[in-house]
Amino acid sequence: MTLKESILYCGDTDLSGAAAYLAGLITSWGWQFDYVPSHVAMTSKLLDVPRSLLILSDYPSQQFGSSLQQQALLQVEHGCGLLMIGGWESYHGFGGNWDGTLLGSALPIDIQTTDDRVNFDQSAWLLPTLDHPITNDLPWHQCPPAIGGINRAHAKTDATVVLQAHAYSISSETRGGNSSDVPQLKFIHRESFAALVIGQRGAGRTAAFLTDVAPHWVGGLVDWGLPRVKAEAKNSSAIEVGHHYAQFWKQLLKWTGSNVDSR
Repeated sequence: MTLKESILYCGDTDLSGAAAYLAGLITSWGWQFDYVPSHVAMTSKLLDVPRSLLILSDYPSQQFGSSLQQQALLQVEHGCGLLMIGGWESYHGFGGNWDGTLLGSALPIDIQTTDDRVNFDQSAWLLPTLDHPITNDLPWHQCPPAIGGINRAHAKTDATVVLQAHAYSISSETRGGNSSDVPQLKFIHRESFAALVIGQRGAGRTAAFLTDVAPHWVGGLVDWGLPRVKAEAKNSSAIEVGHHYAQFWKQLLKWTGSNVDSR
């Protein structure tokens, strides 16, 4: 495989922390990427390189100046994919502040102007809304994965919601009052949230994945599927994740950055 263009991955703290998950998987697939930690500012030099995909995940907008965002947006309009992944410093979040920015406005969602974080104390379950290359060949309905939090956002009118997160209130009932009886769980639907929204900006595909890639918000999604997948990026920590989790991310990145894998 020869890659003409590489991925630019920004955020998720650093390679010894949350970024180890996605960086490890990208490495295991043999894809090229450059990485920028959350505390390091974007540079023009990094954006001079032709990119197949720009990933922003817990990367505050203050690290990405407006002139540099314009430079990145030109790449998107000419075919580079743009993916934002959820978290406390994504979207508006708690210090993300991507609302009203050039790249934030290019996403297929309307970012809120106030804190958009939602924590699920009883988890929420991801389910697809339609058949799509990102979600195909995964057992969503046989064993839907659970997540622990999300950034609340609404899809733009010309965008497509691919995944929703369904939150429930769950209570238990023990028949006959015997503590040794297996409890019966009662599920009451509370609310549904857009979890993956996709769109287009010029020639570039755009995607907003509104929950996280790494603990804690990622919840049980990170362990979704057997067998286990082990991976490690250069200068990073080793990870171990579920097979379906790994497949989902590969399909999401491959679709959004349509030139990311030339195989």
